[in-house]
Amino acid sequence: MISRTAFGSSYKEGWKIFRIQKEQIDLLFQMLYILFIPGNRFIPTRANKKFKENDKELRLVLMGIINKRKKAIETGEGNFDDLLGLLLESNKKEIEEHGVGLSMEDVIEECKLFYIGGSETTSNLIVWTMVCLSLHQEWQIRAREEIIQVFGGTNHEFDGLKNLKILTMILNEVLRLYPLVVMITRATHKTTKLGNMVIPSGVELSLAMMYIHHDCEIWGNDVNEFKPERFAQGIGNATKGKGSSPFFPFSNGPRVCIGQNLAMTEAKTTMAMILQRFSFDLSPSYQHSPFRGVHSSTSVWCSLDSTKDFITFMYK
Repeated sequence: MISRTAFGSSYKEGWKIFRIQKEQIDLLFQMLYILFIPGNRFIPTRANKKFKENDKELRLVLMGIINKRKKAIETGEGNFDDLLGLLLESNKKEIEEHGVGLSMEDVIEECKLFYIGGSETTSNLIVWTMVCLSLHQEWQIRAREEIIQVFGGTNHEFDGLKNLKILTMILNEVLRLYPLVVMITRATHKTTKLGNMVIPSGVELSLAMMYIHHDCEIWGNDVNEFKPERFAQGIGNATKGKGSSPFFPFSNGPRVCIGQNLAMTEAKTTMAMILQRFSFDLSPSYQHSPFRGVHSSTSVWCSLDSTKDFITFMYK
């Protein structure tokens, strides 16, 4: 979905990028947590060598996708209705009007971030949703009934997704309990007043999303329980009078995640298709043991087991 909607690319090209980036994450863990030596990235270990090889291969693949799109746009054959097209067109105008813009390196980094960020976060949201619905069968039944009522047995239309109120409540509660990112960092670029504090320019602030999403003063004493009904009246009414600000699974403000709407659309569509066709439960061998994993510049919650290991499907 990311390859097609964001880059107008093919599944084959996308799969290659995902494979390389997944391997890079594994290598990064080895480099960070196995060899505690200053400057260890310069030591010619097997992991360091493979990391550099993968980085070079990834750059070539992405440069091929970007150059192919730039050429198509120049000849009038390209379109601007996906992320890469909008990015290149906007950058072209910026260069023409102001003489500066994103370099090829900048565009490549943006593509790398969107590929890995979009796939990791959305897949984690879907997996945790299935875990929660396996643990709470009553909500699985309610979500399925709503989906059948809205779509019946037909394919899903985009306009119908906004009518999935129960599924939206479920996804919001999953995002609260298992946010896609457990912490985000922001830096002040000028002296900033925050409440009673005056923060100088250049200070990094870490916003502990996981902590805030589990604060009983904001969410109530049932903060650690799976209760989608808390979002029945919208996000603003779920936080004990604190408004919508304490709920920020995709960050907030001018730096909000540009993939938020795409991620929620993907999650709703995928869960609707699954619930329409299957019922599922946790495998008896599943052990609930989440841990924090790192991808790109963010941190996400992962599970020790893969989806196939802890979900038992029963075809309906």
